[in-house]
Formats: sequence, C-alpha cells, structure tokens
Amino acid sequence: MNESILIIDDNKDMLELLSDVLEETYRVYTAEDGEVAQEILNKETIHLIVSDVMMPGIDGFELCKVIKSNVAYCHIPIILLTSKNTLKSHIEGLENGADAYITKPFSEELLQIQIANLLQNRSKIKDHFASSPFEDVRVMAHSKTDAAFLKKLDDYIRKNIKDPNIDIDALAEYMNMSRPTFYRKIKSLSALTPKELIDITRLKKAASLIAENQFSLYEIAKMVGYSTQSVFSRNFQKYFKTSAQDYMNSLPKANET
Repeated sequence: MNESILIIDDNKDMLELLSDVLEETYRVYTAEDGEVAQEILNKETIHLIVSDVMMPGIDGFELCKVIKSNVAYCHIPIILLTSKNTLKSHIEGLENGADAYITKPFSEELLQIQIANLLQNRSKIKDHFASSPFEDVRVMAHSKTDAAFLKKLDDYIRKNIKDPNIDIDALAEYMNMSRPTFYRKIKSLSALTPKELIDITRLKKAASLIAENQFSLYEIAKMVGYSTQSVFSRNFQKYFKTSAQDYMNSLPKANET
C-alpha cells in the first residue's frame, strides 16, 4: 500500500463507505471539510483525492480549484463525486481541474478502476522518466504550474551539478517551500526523494556528455558531481539498466559513417 488517498465528504456515512471500499488497497485519510483536508495535505504525502461536490462552506468545485492552483498540491489527481448529472456540472468540474467526474449513485467497481487507472498512468510516466536517459523532467508535469516548477528545479540542479553535495535545504528555499513540503511534492510527483531526483538529473547530464564522445567516463563522473567513478557507474546501472561503459560503446562514434 504505497499510495495514499484522501477522501473529502461532509457525510460521515459516505466517508465510512468509501473508506471500506478503498482501505484494503490504499492508505486512506478522511476529511469532513476543506479545512481538515488542507491540514492533512500539509502533513501527509497524498497521491489522489476523492471529493464530494456538495459540501457546506467550500464545495468540491472550489476546493478543486484551490488545490489545483497551489504549487504544493496541484499535481494530485482529483476525482469529484456528485449527484449533479448534468453536462454543465461535468464541464464545471473539469474547468476547475478535476481529473475525473463520477455521478452518484456510483459503482464501487467503477470508482476502483478510475482510481487505479489514474495512479497507474502517473506511475508509468514516473518510471519512464527515471529510466530514460534523455527524457525531460517536465514529462511528469500535469499542468503548466508543475511544468514551470520542474523546469525551475531542473535548472537549479544543472547549474550546480558539479557540486557533489547539493544542499536540499537550499534547494527547497530556492523553490520557495519548506523542506517537508518540498519533500512531499517531489516524492508524490516523481516517486523519488529529492536526493534521488538530483542523482537522476546528474545521470541524464552524464548520458548527454557520453553521447558527445569527448570525455572519459572518469571525467564525466567528475563533471556531474560524483566524487568517485564507482558510485557513478553503480547509479548509472541502477537507473538506466545498462553500464555506462556499455552505453558508451552502444553509441555511434563521431568518425563513423
């Protein structure tokens, strides 16, 4: 149970029902209103939100809009549940950033499949980014806000890539986040810790340098911030499933036609 789901509904019976449906597969958190939901989001790594639309105070549409406009949480997919079975309601939900819209009464199987599909699609994208030497970090973005966040993050890491000890606190401050919020954001967005994301960024830069065929592996390891070539080689194999030497040998040489 690696994924955590936050259920938001002012109806306690519905919260209990949804918890029973999902808790065998996921870690489940519940909130009866948007304020409690915000407190949970500030403390826990949440991978998906299921929210009712009709709630007192901030309704599901407004809550969805608030979450999707906050850089700390905008990557989290949201499924809205509602008894409003109209085209206008569907459009309103999507306009506010909902990833799926399910009408009540709903099929438990449909909800399970919708959740699983959203999470699996995100997981495939994360795995593809981590294992592909030339895939841009923004492939994991699901909004313009996330794309800008990831570009800013990537630029900082690459600017400081020769530093073997990039400071996570300094990086979080640069991204205008507390360390815990930054950690949760990166972990939920990429399934990686900040350190792992930095390592992968180093290795992607190394792959591009290898492709230039101008430097030795020892030189490249130093250029991307590894203090030893052995650690560089081990990490390259771990993420890209091939050794750096084999990768170098697989590329066409500049003088070949």
